[in-house]
Amino acid sequence: MSRRAPAVESAAVGLLLLLGTACGSRLPESDFAHRSTPAPQGTAPLRVGIITSATSPVGGSAFTGPRDGAKAYFDRLNTRGGIGGRPVEVRVCDDGGSGVGNNACVHRLIDEDKVVALVATTALDYAGASRVSHARVPDIGGQPIGAAYDTYPHLYGIYGSLAPRSGTPGWGGKLYGGTEVYRYFQRAQGARTAAVVSYNQSASAAYARLVTQGLKAEGYKVVAEQVDFALPNFRAAAADLKEQGADLVFDAIDTHGNAQLCEAMDDVGADVIAKVTNVQNWTSTVPEDYKDAPRCRNALWATGSSRNYEDTDNAAVREFRDATKGLKTHSQWQLEGWAAAMWFTDAAKSCAGTGVTRACVDSFMNRGEPYTAGGLLIPVSYEHLPEPPRTRRTCVSVARWEDGRGWVSQGDMNSDCFDVRQLSYEP
Repeated sequence: MSRRAPAVESAAVGLLLLLGTACGSRLPESDFAHRSTPAPQGTAPLRVGIITSATSPVGGSAFTGPRDGAKAYFDRLNTRGGIGGRPVEVRVCDDGGSGVGNNACVHRLIDEDKVVALVATTALDYAGASRVSHARVPDIGGQPIGAAYDTYPHLYGIYGSLAPRSGTPGWGGKLYGGTEVYRYFQRAQGARTAAVVSYNQSASAAYARLVTQGLKAEGYKVVAEQVDFALPNFRAAAADLKEQGADLVFDAIDTHGNAQLCEAMDDVGADVIAKVTNVQNWTSTVPEDYKDAPRCRNALWATGSSRNYEDTDNAAVREFRDATKGLKTHSQWQLEGWAAAMWFTDAAKSCAGTGVTRACVDSFMNRGEPYTAGGLLIPVSYEHLPEPPRTRRTCVSVARWEDGRGWVSQGDMNSDCFDVRQLSYEP
C-alpha cells in the first residue's frame, strides 16, 4: 500500500513562507558558541545535527515543532542507554531563515561537528542541501518545505519520494501529487462544491491554481474567491461562498488571514462541511488562533500523512505524548520530528556489526523497504522512477477539531486510501 504524496503539504507550507517577509536573517552568533574535536568512534557519543529556522522571518514558533519532537525522542532514548550503549548527542543549529545561515549550519554540523546524520531538518531556505548530498550525509525525516528532498540523493524527507533525485527537482523540474484529499471529502462526506480562497498575490494565486486543478480533476464545482492582499474583504468572500453553497473551503492564505476568514464565515452564517487546513496547522493552539470564530473553528479539518498526535489509544502516540508532556503546546510536526529521530535510531541500530557511519546509515535508508516509525507514519517509500506515475494508490490521515476534545481522528489512515491521478506542478 502506498503512502500519500507530499505535494499539497509542501506546496502549502511553501505558500505560507512566500507570504511572509521576503528578507533573510543572518545566523545567530549563539550558534557558533562551541567548537569541539570529536572523540574516536568507539568512545564518543553519536552526534546528530538538527537544522531549524527557529528565528525565521515567518515567526519564532513556525518551524520548531520537528526539532522539539526529535529532541524529546533522543532525550528519552538516552535515558534508556542510547544506541548500543552510546548516547546520542544532538547539535542544534538555527539558520535564521536565510540561505547564508543555512549554508553556515551545514558547514558547522558536517565539517566541524562531524555529525553522522541530520535529523528533522526544517529550513525556510535549504540552500545547503546540495552540500549535504555531496558530502553523502544522510538527512533523515526532514520537512519538504522546498523541493530539496525530491532533488538530491542522501536526503530523505518525512513523506518519501518517487523522483530520480539526480540533481533536478522531480521529473524535468516538475513535481507530482495526488488528489486523495479531495476524493476523501467527496466519498466520506459527500462534498460536491468547494471554495478556494486566495490573495491577489503570485504565490497565493499559484497555490490556489494547484488546489483548483485537483478539485476539478475529482469532479468538484469550484468557487474561486480572491481577496486583496493589502486590504482583504473576507466578509464579501464569505458571503459569496455561502451564496454559492460551498461544502468545503480550501485556502491559499496565511494563518492570520485564515482566522479572519473564519470570523467572516461565522458573521455571515456560512456553514460548511469542512474548512480544510494542512499538517503545519494541526496544532493544539486552535482555540487561541480561532478564538473569535467558534462555529468555523469546529468545522476545521486537517489532513496529513502521520497518525493524529491526539490518538492516545495508540501505544506509539502515548509514548510520544508522555515524553513531550512538558511542552506548552503539541503539534503534528512535533510527532513527525519524533518519528524522524526514531528513523535515525533504527538505521543506527542496524549498523551494530560494522559501526555507525554515515555510509551505513545511508545504506539502511536506501534498503528499499517502506518505513512506518512503529505505525506513526503511513508507510514511507523511496524509489527512483524514471517517469512520474500517472496514478497511485495513496492514503490520507484526517482529523477534525472539536472544542473540548481537540483533534478527533476520522477513520483510519491506513484504510482511507484511494487510487488517484497524479497531477504535475512546478516547485
